[in-house]
Amino acid sequence: MKNAAFVLLIIALTPWLHAAEPNYKPELFEKTQLVYQDSFDGTLNAEFWEVRQNTTWVIKDGILTGSPSSKEFQEKKKASDDPSHAGLKPVIWLRKVPENFVCTMRLRYDGKAYTKGSPLLDIGHHIHTICFSEKATTLTIKKNVEIQPTAAPLFTLNEWHDVAIELKKGALLLSIDGKKHRFESTNIDMTGQAQIDFKALDFGGCQIDNVKLWKGL
Repeated sequence: MKNAAFVLLIIALTPWLHAAEPNYKPELFEKTQLVYQDSFDGTLNAEFWEVRQNTTWVIKDGILTGSPSSKEFQEKKKASDDPSHAGLKPVIWLRKVPENFVCTMRLRYDGKAYTKGSPLLDIGHHIHTICFSEKATTLTIKKNVEIQPTAAPLFTLNEWHDVAIELKKGALLLSIDGKKHRFESTNIDMTGQAQIDFKALDFGGCQIDNVKLWKGL
């Protein structure tokens, strides 16, 4: 009976464990329009997701889970003229992102330590790069046009985090587990961009759940 009660308790808690900022209220927009949401209960929606560098992405237990490419692919790429895209780290793109948007998700990057690079989110391909390290979160705009580090909020490895991103021209708001930082710059601009890139650590893992994407109005 005790075991049965324990199982029922876990079942009851499961929705809560998988919840991701259900009542998130945007700060950069008065109104939003839902574009896409996914709790990963079925197959991967290829209309919105694009797997990159031949890395491995599967939906497992209701979570989109990424791992590096196969050893064969890595060796082939290393021997080619494009070794930097050997798929050592899981990489996937969320597409059809509006120019002004709000995106919330549960996100986890797994790895041994912040010793071989940093996990990151590219808001627009190589346009607004949010790098996570042990002591700082850094926004790099257009590779080296502008760099803005901040001591908080931080993103720790091997733990689930509730992440929210808002962007409109001139401002990017990042929220991690409810702690927020607003980046401001005339260089922040998603014109001509329509994606968010997820990139984990080399030989690490990435898990994504409960994604919601809105157009900011």
